[in-house]
Amino acid sequence: MIDDVDVLWIASSEVLQRFDRPLLRYISQNVNVFEWEYCYHKDEGRSIDEAVELVNEFLKDYSHPIHLAGHGAGGAIALSVARRYPQKVRSLVLLAVASQPANTWHVHYYLQRKVFSMSREQVLASSVRHLFGTPTHDTTKKLMAILSRDLEQSPLPHSLFKLVELPQGGVSMPMMVCGSKSDPIVHPSALTKWLQVLKLEDRLWECPNGYHFFHFFYPQEVGEKMLNFWGITRLEKIFNQSLLPQERKN
Repeated sequence: MIDDVDVLWIASSEVLQRFDRPLLRYISQNVNVFEWEYCYHKDEGRSIDEAVELVNEFLKDYSHPIHLAGHGAGGAIALSVARRYPQKVRSLVLLAVASQPANTWHVHYYLQRKVFSMSREQVLASSVRHLFGTPTHDTTKKLMAILSRDLEQSPLPHSLFKLVELPQGGVSMPMMVCGSKSDPIVHPSALTKWLQVLKLEDRLWECPNGYHFFHFFYPQEVGEKMLNFWGITRLEKIFNQSLLPQERKN
């Protein structure tokens, strides 16, 4: 493990964390990975500003800037933290985050409800296909339940009556934006809008497949791109993995 590389993964809801696990397990072989999860309580209002301040409180334990990363709404939180507290962020990795960061899968859900007058169950089933492809009937039912809970837990207060927006633009630290060519939520044409604000040291990469949760289906491919962005070369990883446990501590 490269001990001086600390990565904080921002999770926007408890129910979606299972889709982050394969990627986090892969990169944790080479870097220190910590997770921060947004916890929503029904008697409180949802607020991305509150989430940003909670992450800031978490970062007070670090005496040095840390790498931030997140997927979807988690990426939107990470982006907001990087803009508000740039001195605490060493770099930023965004997965499936549109140039309008608030345009998460939740927006597509509510737009379908309004435009097509579809029921909640119909739109959830449609959302499963958009986000994951064509799973089996039983898996679809389970994924519908997960998405239904995520609608309630997301820090972005979207609803049938109002869709929120967040500030657009880049950040001062190095940034990598990742997407999937088969993602209908943050589709390639939307992803390339990031090119308008990327700096010379920034990167944009598209996974060939994997839909919206491409990091779940292709954790090694995504993980390799992230490690490379952080400056961890294959030679360093091979050498590090070849060391005996007692050698790594010395």
